[in-house]
Amino acid sequence: MTDSTVLKLNGLSKRFGPVVANDDVSLILNKGEVLALLGENGAGKTTLMNMLFGHYLPDSGSIDVADEAGVLRPLPLGHPQVALAAGVGMVHQHFTLAENISALDNITLGSEPLLALSRNRREAREKIQAIIDRSGLTAPLDTPVGRLSVGERQRVEILKALYRQARILVLDEPTAVLTPQEADTLFENIRMMTDEGLSVIFISHKLREVLAFSDRIAVLRHGRKVGELATSEADEKSIARMMVGADTPELAGGTMTPGVPVLSLSGVSVAGRSKRDTLSSVDLTVHAHEILGIAGVSGNGQSGLANVISGLVQPEQGLIKVDGVEIGTLNPAAMIRAGVGRIPEDRHHEGIVGAMSVAENMVIERLDDSGVQSRGLLRREAIEENAARLAKAYDVRGPGVEAPARLLSGGNIQKLILARVFDRAPRLILANQPTRGLDMGAAAEVGRRLLEARARGAGVVLISEDLDEILGLADRIVVIRDGELHEAPGRDREQIGLMMAGEPA
Repeated sequence: MTDSTVLKLNGLSKRFGPVVANDDVSLILNKGEVLALLGENGAGKTTLMNMLFGHYLPDSGSIDVADEAGVLRPLPLGHPQVALAAGVGMVHQHFTLAENISALDNITLGSEPLLALSRNRREAREKIQAIIDRSGLTAPLDTPVGRLSVGERQRVEILKALYRQARILVLDEPTAVLTPQEADTLFENIRMMTDEGLSVIFISHKLREVLAFSDRIAVLRHGRKVGELATSEADEKSIARMMVGADTPELAGGTMTPGVPVLSLSGVSVAGRSKRDTLSSVDLTVHAHEILGIAGVSGNGQSGLANVISGLVQPEQGLIKVDGVEIGTLNPAAMIRAGVGRIPEDRHHEGIVGAMSVAENMVIERLDDSGVQSRGLLRREAIEENAARLAKAYDVRGPGVEAPARLLSGGNIQKLILARVFDRAPRLILANQPTRGLDMGAAAEVGRRLLEARARGAGVVLISEDLDEILGLADRIVVIRDGELHEAPGRDREQIGLMMAGEPA
């Protein structure tokens, strides 16, 4: 790494109505450096990077980018094509690839003149191969993207940015859907590229990889930069303290003796519309006083498993029992009556009815409760009192309990769902990506409540793409791969990662 500066953000500010997303943020990036940009959910990280890439126009401030000769020059703001031409590339957390065309065509898409009469595929292939040779980012260029693994798609996205001669690469949660081994390989490839002069900013919430792969750390809180330090001087506690302004509580669940089975799946199969919805003869038992972690790369059947436990899908074959009682015809109402509480993966489409009020969403799964209705009529005062109580207990912030739930932020919608589920004290809790979109403090609170539920006798199915979350909470771990479940032999990160990738542990 050299000390030559390739990027300067100078006092950038951005408002969205009354919300201040970024407030006078300044930042520098040096040639060959890996800078980790950290912060809680809503701290302003992605907004800041979107201003750099030209998606958003700042309300104030300026950006300077070094040209090929290393001279800093002002970057015209609000124009993604100008940012690309200046050598800024951005790889978003959710891939932007066309699945029906080859990796090669995805990499070159948009980089050729619209009026060109023909394409020089040979020249493009040679250029891409040269990038692969330098960076180690291998990908099958002639295979349709829809047939590639998640790790291969990630590499195609980065190759696409490098093909456009990016000298500054922004990676937004680059390892969110990768196995630990894929993540390690990705950062090894990135380090090869930074050795040749590429400069990288990566947004992440995984402190382990931040400490392992970055050179410097910058932290945002409530839209302002609150700290910056060399990675060699940091540890997880100091970073967390900068991010939330206080020490985050450590979870100490201890071990418990499992009780009676609260959920049993025997030979359950689901023929989904895609691999992510498909299950193949699944056997699964969850006990009282137990958190069962389901680990796996996204799209390997987690959705199918969650849909069955939620009652959204009737399996083609197999038996399902809750508390020893077989559930015949599956539907959400039947599972709720059986004592199942559901934290869905898609909070916006499956977790709330956006047009209904916050208060109504908090009681939507208990409308037969006499405290909510009387003789078929809703008791509005009781519903509002319940909502006020839960909003205070679970820190649900927004325009008020009578406002439509769609007006809440993603994190507060998640808190609403958590309040609704935990307040019912269900016998079985399906926690599907329960901390996605939550800041560190709120995520720790979710973990605490899951451990409390376990202590009172509930069984918990924890589905998460964050292996650290599973290792921190689960009593037992099962890996899901291509719709099949495989018991993890222990808690070794490397072994579990190999199982997630389909290799022998």
